[in-house]
Amino acid sequence: MPDYIDRPWGDGRFPPLYCPPTPRVDDALAEEVNKRLVVWAEETGIYPDRIDKFRDTGFGRLATLAHPDSDDPDMILISAMLNAGWWASDDYFADETSLGANPDETPGQLALVMSAMDPPPPAGEHTAPLERAITSSPVLMALRSATEYLTGRASRAQVMRVCNITSQMYVSWNAYVAWRRSGRLPSAWRYLGARQHDSFYTSMTLIDIVGGYELPPDLFADRRFHHALMRAGTASVIVNDLHSLAREAADELPDSNLALLIAADRGCPLDDAIVACVELHNQFVRDFEASCRDLADEPCPELHRFLRGARDWMGGGFEWHSTSPRYQQ
Repeated sequence: MPDYIDRPWGDGRFPPLYCPPTPRVDDALAEEVNKRLVVWAEETGIYPDRIDKFRDTGFGRLATLAHPDSDDPDMILISAMLNAGWWASDDYFADETSLGANPDETPGQLALVMSAMDPPPPAGEHTAPLERAITSSPVLMALRSATEYLTGRASRAQVMRVCNITSQMYVSWNAYVAWRRSGRLPSAWRYLGARQHDSFYTSMTLIDIVGGYELPPDLFADRRFHHALMRAGTASVIVNDLHSLAREAADELPDSNLALLIAADRGCPLDDAIVACVELHNQFVRDFEASCRDLADEPCPELHRFLRGARDWMGGGFEWHSTSPRYQQ
């Protein structure tokens, strides 16, 4: 199997996306992970009136596609839970007005997310109301539950890595909310500056955890590795922007989307902006390839396994976006 191929997408009108092939399709494993995930969603209370839609969206299938180096449903469930929790916070707190997302309330809700995932020490009389706020929110309880599940299967450094990078992601979300609230679109460069810190990089931080190993923290922090993983994460999130375009443009409060912003910046037809997004995606993937070559001499098997995992995540993420009902018009 080649490492990278040109993959048609959407209705085929636009140039293909240069992307890794889908590394593994295991429908039985994906169904098992998704079944466990739906039980968890029902227990935490997220999407109570949309549980069938949640089941069909298939976050368990996403995790199975994206983590082909594990065939353990208990480990793959780590990724499924956290990704589902992150998506729920996006839907309920930031994006979906039909689910009650209100830009005036989003920053405060996101701050509570971090207290749910990374509980602060007791603060006297102020702790009880914080706990009541968390336990009254299904989204916050889902993220707390997912983090507790993670904690039982990852090192302390890996857990803190996930919490800190989640917090970093939410900084970008607050920027999106400010732009939506003001009614003024940001320039594409400003959006992309935030989006590169709010990409599937966050999801990819789980690669070694799901795989049952640990990349040494000093290598995870190596600037060359960091940029490699950010490139993979940004390429994957451009795939998300392309597949989300029609849905996000139709929202009562349109979300920032790279194609819409490029079209506004350039004053060009949307189709031309979509082509520009494809070109940018393909450049990010080629830059990821170059980053991997730059790291080829590093004598760390875990590093190279993690980079293969990022490549596989891109391929699996593309497959999921191309087939999940969430992104089908």
